Amino acid sequence: MSLQIRDAQPQDQADWLKLWRDYLAFYNVDLAEEVTAHTWARVMDPVSRLSMRLAILDGQTVGFAIHHFHDSTWVKTPDCYLEDLFIDETIRGKGIGRALIDDLIAISKEKGWSRLYWHTDENNQRARKLYDSYVESDGHIRYRLKF
Repeated sequence: MSLQIRDAQPQDQADWLKLWRDYLAFYNVDLAEEVTAHTWARVMDPVSRLSMRLAILDGQTVGFAIHHFHDSTWVKTPDCYLEDLFIDETIRGKGIGRALIDDLIAISKEKGWSRLYWHTDENNQRARKLYDSYVESDGHIRYRLKF
């Protein structure tokens, strides 16, 4: 098993799009195509803070981690927010999610960022098992207004 974690490149769009659609289906979310296209465009834009790391297993794209950094009022250096993490359902449990998180930890440390954080659905027990192996939930509850 040969696993590579790397930045997304323009030629990865079709592979990512398949995983992205599976991710949206997992969360029962329907997004307009222009939102998906805009997300990809921002990932490819070197000026954007939005970045994506891909997990490539034996030449196949099997997972992604979309993240961005932002300033904080609680620390001097930026935080890294892991917005989307997804692994192909057929290979879950093989350490790919952990490899992507470990990769973001290394990037955060290399760049001098203060923290890496994320959230998940409270009923996503499989993911929570992985996440709890890093740190227990800090008890914060998210509130979201949509406009």
